[in-house]
Amino acid sequence: MFKIGFIGLGVMGEPMAANLLRKGFPVTVYNRTPGKAAKLIELGAEEAQTPAAIAGASEVIITMISNDDSIREVYYGENGLLGTLLPGTIVIDSSTISPELSRQLHRDIAGKSADFLDAPVTGSKPAAESGSLTFMVGGDVEALRKVKDVLEAMGRKIIPMGPGGSGSTAKLAHNTIVGINVAGLVEGMAIAASGGIDAKSFLELVQSGGAASKMAELKTPKFLARDFSVQFSLALMLKDLRLASQLSDALKTPTPILETVKSLYQIGDAMGFGDYDLSALAHGYEQWINKRITNHSDADEFTAAATAPAEADASANARIADRRRSERLSINVPLKMAVYQWEREGSFTGQLLDCTLRDLSDSGLQIVSSAPLELDMFVVIYFPQDAELPPVTGRIIRIEQHEGSFRYGCMLAGLAPYQRLQLEAYINSRTVTAD
Repeated sequence: MFKIGFIGLGVMGEPMAANLLRKGFPVTVYNRTPGKAAKLIELGAEEAQTPAAIAGASEVIITMISNDDSIREVYYGENGLLGTLLPGTIVIDSSTISPELSRQLHRDIAGKSADFLDAPVTGSKPAAESGSLTFMVGGDVEALRKVKDVLEAMGRKIIPMGPGGSGSTAKLAHNTIVGINVAGLVEGMAIAASGGIDAKSFLELVQSGGAASKMAELKTPKFLARDFSVQFSLALMLKDLRLASQLSDALKTPTPILETVKSLYQIGDAMGFGDYDLSALAHGYEQWINKRITNHSDADEFTAAATAPAEADASANARIADRRRSERLSINVPLKMAVYQWEREGSFTGQLLDCTLRDLSDSGLQIVSSAPLELDMFVVIYFPQDAELPPVTGRIIRIEQHEGSFRYGCMLAGLAPYQRLQLEAYINSRTVTAD
């Protein structure tokens, strides 16, 4: 069996490497962010400290990395793969990157008397875990034949696409369809919800009719459970659509639907949903139509209950609200807050902080944190899972310092009225529990 080096232990890479280990391959792993290899080491993997160490110890190298810049770092950076790549090595890149970069890697690796295959995958996290991925492969067919058993340990289907760069081109074309498909599904669900159609019934119709698709099959259980945990993140889909847009421009191919859908994912990312599953695109539509597109009947019942003249509940909520306003009662709900700062033109970076929700006012939230922030800073606030609330964007409009901590007044943006009611009810329930 080949000695395999595996680089990139994220959502897809970790289960892919685990399947290789379960099939008996000796695997050495590396991840740019430390601490990701523990589960694989338990399965028998060795851990390397640099990509160069992987290259010096492997006959087949597989990379599964998020974007072009990260690929360049792993292959061309200090202690990168190319510096110590051994002649005869077969390098397989399963990342989704630009075809131009894939072709460059083909040329540079050939110059080291080694082979390169651009072999991105489709199937998302569940297929990576079950070993049922589909590989679309660009590169030499003889090199592909040699590593067929390696790919079959991670996938159920291998499709040769042509010369170097063809796998990457096919993947961008494929993910264009996936991104459009999910956006179309969400938009149809928004129409159905606005018209009073039950989400479960509508999704059953979708899967039984001409709108049926693999994405509808995969996302229906997640929609109905309002589970937006990552199978394939919204941010990665946006990255792929941007690459597809660049490719279509280079090929002089008109793609009006792609450009529209790319804008939808840009909006979703700007609203703070980038780290969620791409199905979290639903949150944007829910804010636009002011109701849930899944389980919307429950949302309507919630709204009615929150506004109905139920004397006991209304009285209790009013007393709690009055206490908060008059006594500044500490709620102490743990939150996460992503703080964004501009690095250079056209990009920004985020830092995730622990903080505590202290109070809710008419204009926003009061949050306590030990981190020093600045006025007008843009933040994204993440609520506990039991709140069932999406991330909320806000702006720091007031700062008070108290004994080593800071109290920040955050003006909220883009919070739909029904979500505001839901937030009020959640905070009231936490206050009652505290009493």
